[in-house]
Amino acid sequence: MEAHKESQEVYSQKVKAGKRTYFFDVKATRANDYYLTITESKKQYDDEGSRYEKHKIFLYKEDLNKFLEALQNTADHIKKELLPHYDFDKFKDYRPEDNGAAKQNHEEAED
Repeated sequence: MEAHKESQEVYSQKVKAGKRTYFFDVKATRANDYYLTITESKKQYDDEGSRYEKHKIFLYKEDLNKFLEALQNTADHIKKELLPHYDFDKFKDYRPEDNGAAKQNHEEAED
């Protein structure tokens, strides 16, 4: 886990989805290799205030195509087989936040 903290973020996009926020971060290792982290962040409230509950996936270059293919196949199955009459296009105007805004908000969610 320590190696991940030494990596440098080179690109980031943020997707707000209701009460959850997803961060897609490309990070560089000291050896100039790259990997993707996908973080789901959800604000939780309790008696002591609030905190962020986070779940993270690390995706390395050798698995990127397999992951993207499985994700696309799964999304297609939902759209075509399970919910063929649902209008997914009503969300097509969505634009992820740019690298700077996503990075700033990601750092706030980490605190």
